[in-house]
Amino acid sequence: MPKLNANLSMMFNEVEFPDRFDAAAKAGFKGVEFLFPYAYDKALIEEKLKSNDLDMVLFNMPPGDWDAGDRGMACDPARTGEFQDNVGKALDYALALNCKQLHCMAGLKPRGAGDEQMRQAYIDNLRFAGKELAKHDITLLIEAINTRDIPGFYLNFSAQAFDIMHYANVPNLAFQYDIYHMQIMEGDLALTIEKNLSKIGHMQLADTPGRHEPGSGEINYPFLFDFVDRIGYDGWIGCEYRPAGDTVDGLGWAKPYL
Repeated sequence: MPKLNANLSMMFNEVEFPDRFDAAAKAGFKGVEFLFPYAYDKALIEEKLKSNDLDMVLFNMPPGDWDAGDRGMACDPARTGEFQDNVGKALDYALALNCKQLHCMAGLKPRGAGDEQMRQAYIDNLRFAGKELAKHDITLLIEAINTRDIPGFYLNFSAQAFDIMHYANVPNLAFQYDIYHMQIMEGDLALTIEKNLSKIGHMQLADTPGRHEPGSGEINYPFLFDFVDRIGYDGWIGCEYRPAGDTVDGLGWAKPYL
């Protein structure tokens, strides 16, 4: 049976962020993820996790200035120092929240940087982050994102990610396989997951079009859930979708799995 966790950046937006932990637990989730924790005190999040008996599954490293358009900086040769500082900030939260996975967003392709410069900066930054996270037994994740939602993002395809992982050669580096993004960019979901299962550390879901809950679009989620169970995936699957209406009212698809 798939092990679902709630994404609190997208789900339960009917209430303020601190109250989403309570809402997720009440709905039957045992784990949570979100984009960024840095606007909130670590102690507040820790208390919410403990009081609701929730696992802290995943969050992202600082992306830069999100409101100004930053979507990470790992591929930017000019921001290596900032990236390294952000590894420390992410670790500070991860250790406080007992989070064993951190996602490193590749970032938008910077103006003026050549392909080889971006690739080398990305690999070097992954090696640095992987080494720091390994000291605390934390997995570093990278994710390919579709070109429709984030035009100009550096990492767009699973094969591209696996190639980067091969050459980076970071033992605690894994792929965050987002079913929604990969359906848009390449399809062939089941075979790609099966072929690369050993490289996948986390999965996320949403249907397409619309990025709403499973059952609202073209992806056959009952088949995929049975399939990943059958091939032995035992990690979390993060529900990173925008509910089409009220979050709880739209959870009928998940009830067999919670």
